Amino acid sequence: MKNNQTFKSDISGISFPESEKIYGRAIHDPILGLIKKEYPDFDAEDCISINELNVYRQKYISNYLSSEIGALSAMEKNVISSLKEDKSIVSIVEEEEETRNLGQIVADKVADFGGSWTFIISFVVFISVWIGSNVFIFLNKGFDPYPFILLNLILSCVAALQAPVIMMSQNRQEEKDRNRAKKDFMINLKSELEIRLIHDKIDHLIMHQQQELIEIQKVQIEMMNDILDQIKK
Repeated sequence: MKNNQTFKSDISGISFPESEKIYGRAIHDPILGLIKKEYPDFDAEDCISINELNVYRQKYISNYLSSEIGALSAMEKNVISSLKEDKSIVSIVEEEEETRNLGQIVADKVADFGGSWTFIISFVVFISVWIGSNVFIFLNKGFDPYPFILLNLILSCVAALQAPVIMMSQNRQEEKDRNRAKKDFMINLKSELEIRLIHDKIDHLIMHQQQELIEIQKVQIEMMNDILDQIKK
């Protein structure tokens, strides 16, 4: 048989299932203080629902971040929002797609090729063919005789163009690393806040169990008293 009992919240006046009932004495003092700021008459014997308590838990977390870290950043607001909507930040991070323009794609390709053994071996072969053909085939009378002024010019141009392109790719990689660090911070922050909420919920469960045990002990004492009264009679 289902338990259809309800109770009325002492702060909103809305009816909730009895299973969501939480007494003021089971709420931590910092969160209870937030409730009393808005509802001064709320005391230990009054009750609210778990959903209403979660709203004040989120306010407590926001106030904690504001006091300990300063003004909430966009990242921290996203974390608070994910806690409210019960979304996974990891899935949000994984869903983000990297967008690159044409210049960034070219810079990455040049950086990948310029930092590979393929480029080194190809360049050594090119220089060897260039020097060998001018020295041994054209006998220093060809298109670029010793001291290979044209070759030096080509090498200087390649170095002058390659260096800034590689720096562009490295700067973009550093930006990716910074974004990755921000995402790691968001994940770690949410983990810390969720651990705090878990501790709070565990404390609430312990308090609730203690209240149930006390009620059971009261019933048992009443039963024992009844039995003793019957024995005396």
